[in-house]
Amino acid sequence: MDEPAEIGRRVLQMRSTAGLTQRQLAEPAYTSAYISTLEAGKVRPSEKALRFLARRLGTSYEELTTGRPAHLATELRLALTEAQRELATGTTERAVVHYRRTLAEAVRLELVPEQAEALLGLGDCALESGELDLARAHFEASEKLLAQEPLPRRARPIRGRAVAHLLAGELRYACYLLESTIEELNTSGLADPEALVLLYAAVIGPYIDMGAHARAAHAAELALALAPKVDNPTLVAGMHRQVARTFLAEGRVADADAALADAQSVYRQLRLRTDLAHCHWMRGYVQAQNGELALAEVELRTARDILRAKGAALYTAQVEVELADVLRRLGHHAQAGELLAKLVDLSEGHGAVHAGGAHRLLGLICEERGEAERAEEHYVKALALLERSGASGDLADLCRLLGDLLRRSGRTEAALDVYRTGLGHRASPGTTTLGPAPTAPRLPTM
Repeated sequence: MDEPAEIGRRVLQMRSTAGLTQRQLAEPAYTSAYISTLEAGKVRPSEKALRFLARRLGTSYEELTTGRPAHLATELRLALTEAQRELATGTTERAVVHYRRTLAEAVRLELVPEQAEALLGLGDCALESGELDLARAHFEASEKLLAQEPLPRRARPIRGRAVAHLLAGELRYACYLLESTIEELNTSGLADPEALVLLYAAVIGPYIDMGAHARAAHAAELALALAPKVDNPTLVAGMHRQVARTFLAEGRVADADAALADAQSVYRQLRLRTDLAHCHWMRGYVQAQNGELALAEVELRTARDILRAKGAALYTAQVEVELADVLRRLGHHAQAGELLAKLVDLSEGHGAVHAGGAHRLLGLICEERGEAERAEEHYVKALALLERSGASGDLADLCRLLGDLLRRSGRTEAALDVYRTGLGHRASPGTTTLGPAPTAPRLPTM
């Protein structure tokens, strides 16, 4: 909103053009004296007064308060919708072009909400292409623009920053960002259901990667309880996709697959290709855990092909780690090895968790081929990557593999040290790296 003096001049100009006296403009809600004071710039009018005057003057509230015709903001929002559609159904590269063009126009027109939205979109594009530093910068810029807005309005850029840190293997910091925001929402009276579902769904992944399964299950329970209050079908579908991970961790394979099928249906109807690919990815993972390897391979290849066509390089690489594991279990070691050979550098600017996973799989393949020394090398590299990221559950399993290898080679003391390291990560999942769980929202009782 412009300063009172500028708004006053605008009201005077529009009133004169319309041929209205101060009394005619003011009645019946205000007085001519109030209009005179307002036109002189001596009072800051309320939103209610400005909306009344805009109707009387035959203009929009936005044009009266900023001097910009309302159609400019509308056209910009339409451009943002087109950019969002391109990101969801087209390619990341074309979406970036749309978002950059829209951001430049929003900056020119000084439309802050549209600037923030364009930066969010650019952050999402950078996540897909694996440019995590750039993604963080975009999300931080969006959050800064919204600094004076209520916390629920800032939930999306905060969640974006957390995802960027998660993909970079910085699990603890991702949890900190999400948990502190959830805590503030639940204790400040700003417990917006949509913002909370977004944040609870986002925190499930790092919880599971850190071995904090009980906390992940609790976050899923709260998200499911809040879901009926959310009107955004895409957000609810994304929540079900994450909740499926907690079902799987609890051994509830049928429930996990059902949740993914529900999410998949929504994404297919809305033609949201990246989200649909994530559902194929998760269903492939569920089927692999259930021993249905042939079905898992089909789902993972489908996910990989969708993401590759979109240019989502980082997500494509992450799916290929899962696909390589399925191929290894099917006995296709050469195909698995070819995939993994190009994935071991994921840690460079990307994620230590998946790079560690690639080294772990290469170690297993080497073991199955009788190449113990090479297997040990890969396990040690995986261990270093996973320790850096704090992925406790994966670390415990890796320590078991490395310990078994060392024991079979006669290095009993070294094996015991590795086993102890693994037991340390198993002891109290999540409690060594995370503080108290955030306060739960007050849910309505039935």
